[in-house]
Amino acid sequence: MKTIDLAETLTAFQDAVARVDINGALDVVDTALADGADPVALLTEVVGPAQRVVGDKWQRGEWSVADEHAATAVAMAATEAIARAVRRTPVERGRVVVACAEREWHALAAMMIDCALRSDGWSTTLLGASTPALRLSQYLQDLGPDAVAVSCSVLGSLPTTRRFIEASRAAGIPVLVGGPALGTDDLRARSLGATVWAADARHAIEVMRSIPAVVPPADPLPETAAAEQAALELEHSAVVATVTARWRGNGGDLDPDLVKDCVEQLLHAIWAALLTTDPRPITETAEWVSALLEFRGLPADSARALRAELTRSLRDYPLASLLLDSSWS
Repeated sequence: MKTIDLAETLTAFQDAVARVDINGALDVVDTALADGADPVALLTEVVGPAQRVVGDKWQRGEWSVADEHAATAVAMAATEAIARAVRRTPVERGRVVVACAEREWHALAAMMIDCALRSDGWSTTLLGASTPALRLSQYLQDLGPDAVAVSCSVLGSLPTTRRFIEASRAAGIPVLVGGPALGTDDLRARSLGATVWAADARHAIEVMRSIPAVVPPADPLPETAAAEQAALELEHSAVVATVTARWRGNGGDLDPDLVKDCVEQLLHAIWAALLTTDPRPITETAEWVSALLEFRGLPADSARALRAELTRSLRDYPLASLLLDSSWS
């Protein structure tokens, strides 16, 4: 593949996404491929950046959830077109099962990893969004893959990512993980027991070339932290309902869906911090929530009121309380 400047391709693709023009987006991708563009570069330099802009527009209140879903459908169609092109690559490596962790409904990232690994000669099987752990275990038995790749975009899917890692490593199969929920380095991935972590599709190709053939079972997570996370997960609906009701009472006329989303994101961040010993998910999510509320024109003290209600509801969870207090200033 020759190296070409994809700046104009990105602009044209973003324009097509903004118009929700699937045919236009496919024309952009097909033209770039015909000109000799590297398929993986199209994923990492065009489709990925355009999708991040979609998320930013939703956060700023410029696009609705329906707009975001429609734009994502354009990106998925483009990724499928790139995938069709790379299917012509000869299979020269082993087999990889690519899956989204359970509760992970954002399938685009997994599609991109599947496409990238296929372009490097791996035989891939894509299981799709929110793969149940039992289904993954069945595929491990039926296919006997050389590796498992797990995509995790949302923090609430980290507990099920851990279950995937446990199931795979119990069978001796190494695990690649990646996605926004894993952060910008390998700390969370290593804490959860993954074999390797990838920052993006191109990085996934690099680390998979040296992944071990067999791995031992995953080490247990810290007992107290794992117990608190499991308890919070069991009580999740009740905690969300309590915090939501109290916060709406303190924060004025807030959109119910927005309120619930903010509360759930923060609770998921606490889960992530407990499971990985990394406090950054709480800090990053608190910043995201504060920016979201500001973009939506809500009072400056809305975020402080939410923090107070979370603190109140977590008083029976000492580790979670400590993490919240130290990570959200």
